Amino acid sequence: MAEEREKIIQDIREGRTAIGIEFGSTRIKAVLVGESLEPVAQGSYEWENHLENGIWTYPLDEIIKGLQTCYADLKQEVLNLYGEELTTAGSIGVSAMMHGYMAFDEAGELLVPFRTWRNTITQEAAEKLTQMFSYNIPQRWSIAHLYQAMLNKEEHLPRLSYLTTLAGFIHWKLTGEKVLGVGDASGMFPIDTEKGCYYERMADQFDKLVEEDGYSWRLRQVLPAILMAGEPAGRLTEEGARLLDVSGSLKAGIPFCPPEGDAGTGMAATNSVAVRTGNVSAGTSVFAMVVLEKELSKVYPEIDLVTTPSGHLVGMVHCNNCTSDLNAWVSLFGEFCELMGMPADKGKLYGALYNHAMTGDPDCGGLLSYCYLSGEPVTGFEEGRPMFVRTPDSRFTLANFMRSHLYSSLATLKIGMDLMLKEEGVKLDRLMGHGGLFKTKGVGQKIMAAAASTPVSVMETAGEGGAWGIALLAAYTVRKAEGETLEDFLANKVFADAVSVCEDADEKDAEGFGVFVERYKAGLAAERAAVEHIELLS
Repeated sequence: MAEEREKIIQDIREGRTAIGIEFGSTRIKAVLVGESLEPVAQGSYEWENHLENGIWTYPLDEIIKGLQTCYADLKQEVLNLYGEELTTAGSIGVSAMMHGYMAFDEAGELLVPFRTWRNTITQEAAEKLTQMFSYNIPQRWSIAHLYQAMLNKEEHLPRLSYLTTLAGFIHWKLTGEKVLGVGDASGMFPIDTEKGCYYERMADQFDKLVEEDGYSWRLRQVLPAILMAGEPAGRLTEEGARLLDVSGSLKAGIPFCPPEGDAGTGMAATNSVAVRTGNVSAGTSVFAMVVLEKELSKVYPEIDLVTTPSGHLVGMVHCNNCTSDLNAWVSLFGEFCELMGMPADKGKLYGALYNHAMTGDPDCGGLLSYCYLSGEPVTGFEEGRPMFVRTPDSRFTLANFMRSHLYSSLATLKIGMDLMLKEEGVKLDRLMGHGGLFKTKGVGQKIMAAAASTPVSVMETAGEGGAWGIALLAAYTVRKAEGETLEDFLANKVFADAVSVCEDADEKDAEGFGVFVERYKAGLAAERAAVEHIELLS
């Protein structure tokens, strides 16, 4: 143990490390990996999005505060654990929630508040672009936000000079480079995977719309340049070093990997970048990524076509809502425990409730819940109302209640995944799970396996998430051998000895989930009525 610690100290001193920073929806996390590529320290910052004037956003000053606080927390942990001040690293990577809209003028000033992926305000634009391109353009994609702004004739558009994602923005501030990893870029505008660039035909089509509206800019002029995994993406500038480390001790010049989206880092963190592999990231939102062997036969509004960090085509089902409502119920039970004078540890509370849910009926005993805190494009909702419903003859037990909320967290995802796995016959060799839903051992896996009728594995490192994934991409950029692909680097140098636990799909659970989902689909009319007739307080 002492020998291992000394090795880590030498890695820190000599810069044989990589730093990954990921902006999640509720937490910003930083991870430091040593030469072994295993996490050796971490930092974090908790935050929440705000609904302001009908827009889900994070204020610019909180983005910067979160970046600095998260890094300072990492730096302090390095000092506490190893007695070393973190002054350099071998490489750095930044990732964040994909999609959304961050528009800047020529001076680098933000033109409108950051519009996150969670917004469902671009339906008209998304539908028109999908029809024009013959390619699915989801509402949360950056190009949908841009076109909706054009349809709305928003005043800021004549001054538009640069459009990027949250990861692209942070990378730009730290390196001065206006670039984006291909995976994150694929959530802004469709990617031609053969050429590794934005689809030229579609960009030309969009530019005709821009020209008709009289704007001087053109699409490819305002979008970030695309980079593949492993390509150099700039270095930490003096200004960037001072921004990241307010103490001033961090040295400039550290190389960066291309900034990526949370989908790409999830693929890296679960070794799911090869064809016929997939992963599910389940937290505040949930998405499934399946690396495809070929194009789908037709356009599905429920399925995004994005890419791996290396540019391979991926079928992605993204749902805005997952565990937020489930977490709220667990918190409510925690409040009850405190009221009764027996406060419960949060981890034990989750474990007890989740495991008890597995003793419930496979179909949840007729109970039904919807976890829609916000809109859900997969099922056609622009707004959401969390809702729990039961019939007079439902089996209303705590186990069934919790099970219904676990099912609800993945029900919309199942609707989309069934199109790939059943309608298109897409083949999966393995499906990896990561994110908060999978922290309670076995439970999230079993529910996901039932939803997909596919075995689901969770690695011991699954809890590290996207921050570790972007740290691995940062390490790959500076450590890859000549001709070494990302798939080979991950398989041979990161996951060769990885320990994982696999849960097969239980036939009764899969059948029960199927019954639940059919009831869920039928009940969407009730959710629609709730949205239409129950007004928000604010």
